[in-house]
Amino acid sequence: MTAANRHEAETEDAAPDKSAPRRMLSEKQVLEIVPVGRTTLYRMEKACRFPRSTYISPNRRVWYADEIIAWQNAVDEFDPNRGRGKGRRHRVTPSPS
Repeated sequence: MTAANRHEAETEDAAPDKSAPRRMLSEKQVLEIVPVGRTTLYRMEKACRFPRSTYISPNRRVWYADEIIAWQNAVDEFDPNRGRGKGRRHRVTPSPS
């Protein structure tokens, strides 16, 4: 399978192949993909705005790559009505006339 075909297979909305193992990403790998800080990542996860991590041992947390890809595809970066964060609403001030 070529790299282009593999990329297309990963980004399709079809159900993932159950026979192939799912790729697991460490926190460092996720932070290289998603341009946020560690604290923001955990806040987004807690607020259900980012895929949940899974513990594979008592001290080892991973995220599944296919869930991160699905999240990236679902993010609407051009939504003008998107909130700007806790307590920081975008306010339009009237111009002086």
